[in-house]
Amino acid sequence: MEEPLPAPADGSRPTLRRRTPGDRVTTIVPAESGASRTQEKLGLDQRMATLATALRRARVENAEHSAALADLRSAEIARLEILAEALSPVMAQVPQECDIFDVGVAPGDRPRLFIDQIGFVEMDRDKRTYRFLQDTRHGRIMLRESDDVDELVDAITNYIAHRLIEREKALAVDYASGGAVRSVRKTQTAADPNAGAMREKAFQVFLFFIEFLGSAAFFGLLAITGMWIYRTYFAQ
Repeated sequence: MEEPLPAPADGSRPTLRRRTPGDRVTTIVPAESGASRTQEKLGLDQRMATLATALRRARVENAEHSAALADLRSAEIARLEILAEALSPVMAQVPQECDIFDVGVAPGDRPRLFIDQIGFVEMDRDKRTYRFLQDTRHGRIMLRESDDVDELVDAITNYIAHRLIEREKALAVDYASGGAVRSVRKTQTAADPNAGAMREKAFQVFLFFIEFLGSAAFFGLLAITGMWIYRTYFAQ
């Protein structure tokens, strides 16, 4: 690349000189002002401070939310325990030999008051309304929904009465079919396995004795018949 030489002093036309690889090229870069750097640093610090504040605020809100959930769960358990106390007089009238009912509060993510294995009470989403549910072969059904403890006690009392009647019917059918007798025998055998083994051995001995007597009678009759035939047809 050619570049003009400085103009001569006599005013003649300047001549061009070709640039060689050894020539230095100086590039002038405008220097940044200290004020702009300071502003950028202040903006970064401000953004970091804002993020830290947002994180602290989020942690506080999360803690408050967790505390609120814990308080709501405690309130649900307290309401279910109140219902369980109201059911105490009813459960005291259940026959002692009936062990299908086990009333108790099961805490957890969804606290529940279990009446038996298939019936339970839980709180609705408003945390004030009781929902009495039952699991069936066709799915879960609702038996009663109310925020009144007395209404729930009446519904659970009727439920317990029907369950007792179903139990009595099942026991009657089992007894009529002989299931109770078999159950008692199995229970006795399980309670005293040696006695069962001795009875089985005695029964086997009895069968062997009967078979022995039958065989002896058969061979005796055969011998008598043979002697009669011999005397009748061959002895003469």
